[in-house]
Amino acid sequence: MARVFERNEIVERLRKEVGAGRPLFNALVGSGITAKFAEAGGADLITTHNLAYYRMQGLSSMAGYLPIGDANALVLDLGERAILPAVRDTPVIAGLLGADPTRDMARHLEKVAAVGYSGVMNCPTIALIDGKFRRDLEETGMTFRKEVEMIRLAHARGLFTKAFASTAEEALLMVEAGVDNVIAHLGNSSGGSIGSRGVVGLDEGAERIGAICRTVKRARADVFVTCHGGAMETPEHVRAILARVPGLDGYVGGSSAERFPVEESVTAAARAFKAIPLRG
Repeated sequence: MARVFERNEIVERLRKEVGAGRPLFNALVGSGITAKFAEAGGADLITTHNLAYYRMQGLSSMAGYLPIGDANALVLDLGERAILPAVRDTPVIAGLLGADPTRDMARHLEKVAAVGYSGVMNCPTIALIDGKFRRDLEETGMTFRKEVEMIRLAHARGLFTKAFASTAEEALLMVEAGVDNVIAHLGNSSGGSIGSRGVVGLDEGAERIGAICRTVKRARADVFVTCHGGAMETPEHVRAILARVPGLDGYVGGSSAERFPVEESVTAAARAFKAIPLRG
């Protein structure tokens, strides 16, 4: 069973990695076996949320934005019965729907901590929604600022906090709430069997990540800044982004951390077994 980490302990572990010149890697996982081997590979943080769960059922992670399940209840159950038992010595973070209008988030955070999570993040996040639907959500009280308030409550409780932000303005709100790690989110990912087309490319992505990183570091230099999504599919892509964005501390992998490896390895194994000829 994963041990519970104090916030300051996690921050110190991450600071040592960055200080040693090693980028942070946070694996977003939807199954126990992914969590187990992400830890074996050296992931600094392991995070689960409803998007990752649906991804590991063979669906698009974007299914997590449809009204097909209770995101916050799912994460409690998934963590307690699958993710936390598979991890030993890596902080495990719960992705929560901070804008959930059916919950008292302060009480829900107590349940999250009791299960054994060491921190929280805002996923699914309203930051990924735009247009009229975003305006309708904001105008009716289901706002990004609710996610900010969740991070503020979690920070006050002593939990490690990290937050998706799609703009510098969203990132700054999270910094003001006390967040430990801002994740510059470029939107849905490309690649694999169900990756999106027309995602944010590496050039535009570097510019967006850079704008968020500069804003965060100017406001609070001690906040870790990582990135996620868009056309970043491989370690080579991430290496290129890290080289172009001063102050960027690492990468958060979702599909690249579990869906791509599973698609490739399971397909290869099935083909290899089918290639064996029958005797006679």
